Amino acid sequence: MHRETEGALSRRGFLKQTAALSAFSIVPRHVLGGAGFTAPSDEITRAIVGVGGMGTGHLGYAGARTVAVCDVDRKHLQSALDSLEKGVKGCADFREVLAMPEVDVVHIATPPHWHGLISILAAEAGKDVWCEKPMTRTIGEGRRVAEAVQRNGRIFRLNTWFRFRDNYYGYGSTVAPIKQIVDSGELGWPLRVVVGAGTGFDFKFFWSGRTDLTPQPVPEELDYDMWLGPAPFKPYHPHRTHGTFRGYWDYDGGGLGDMGQHYLDPVQYLLGKDDTSPVEVEVDAPQQHPDAVSSWRKIVLRYADGCEIVLDGEGFSQGMPYIEGPNGKLFKNLRLEIKGQEKTLRGLPDNAPQEGDFYDCVRTRRPFALNEANGHRSCTLINLGTTAVRLGRNLRYDPVKEEFVDDPEANRMVFQPMRGPWRV
Repeated sequence: MHRETEGALSRRGFLKQTAALSAFSIVPRHVLGGAGFTAPSDEITRAIVGVGGMGTGHLGYAGARTVAVCDVDRKHLQSALDSLEKGVKGCADFREVLAMPEVDVVHIATPPHWHGLISILAAEAGKDVWCEKPMTRTIGEGRRVAEAVQRNGRIFRLNTWFRFRDNYYGYGSTVAPIKQIVDSGELGWPLRVVVGAGTGFDFKFFWSGRTDLTPQPVPEELDYDMWLGPAPFKPYHPHRTHGTFRGYWDYDGGGLGDMGQHYLDPVQYLLGKDDTSPVEVEVDAPQQHPDAVSSWRKIVLRYADGCEIVLDGEGFSQGMPYIEGPNGKLFKNLRLEIKGQEKTLRGLPDNAPQEGDFYDCVRTRRPFALNEANGHRSCTLINLGTTAVRLGRNLRYDPVKEEFVDDPEANRMVFQPMRGPWRV
């Protein structure tokens, strides 16, 4: 018997167990006292779900001991097990991970069409969650993740970090001094933020899908039905799965889904919009194929107060200011112009502190800097954009109700149907 299947429960049994998870919350062992208690200073344990692609990076993350890995591809799973110390459990069904009392934290590194479901079920099973970006593939899934995490008192982290550390892609600075300049008010208000090739990001248009796929035999090592999970059934082709799945609407949203949260979450933070969303989406894009993602030219996300985020898909932003207000402009490398004159601001107040150590948050139960609430809002930016691109038209959005205004077709994309037995 393979190590990855030892002790596995039947799939039917797991379905019954999963259905029961929503009825109660399991508090992990590092929170409870008594038998099996792990003191706050002691080791935290984790399981990694999805160990191909991004999941291989999670294998090396410091701060916790890996006790289990999971993947629907036996080759990926065996490769991960071979790289870890003996005694790590392997499984092919994530529900086995959720049933393990020795697991404190679940790292989710699957394709995005699984992120919402696994996050919800992990929270219901009493696990804390470290989830890859994008947080969810739809707005509705994001809302349900936030509700489940909060209802069950879990700690959630989204795996992008530029709002609190490291140089912001393509800008030549961390986000902290940009936030100080924005909060100083020197630029005026409302602000217009342009994100695109001018700041080093072309939205990875090479993630476009193919429209000429012909059915291929499913590899013996891959549980393709489980890989699809809640996604509609489509005949197997390798371009749909490992490495290139981002080019298909069923699983992700192209380059915008892949990298968008890295770029847009800091913008949301800079504008102070962690508790709201835009009210209008304008789009300029060619007609999209119903299955395969292709490129777009421009997306504008506009808030109620007039602030705008402009996504450049054609390269028109070269040389433009990254942030512009009625009184000034901020370019790459912190070059600031106020009323046409270059200016340096000194002595600005520090930004509010942020909790940037996830495992410390697990121990102390303090919310992580990028959590289920603000992460859902920054992922909504992506899902607003992909919805407008797919429909090929401008949209209006209600950030309180979290639904589109007078647009039944767009609202059907907020909660998209899932293939049974999966649902949120």
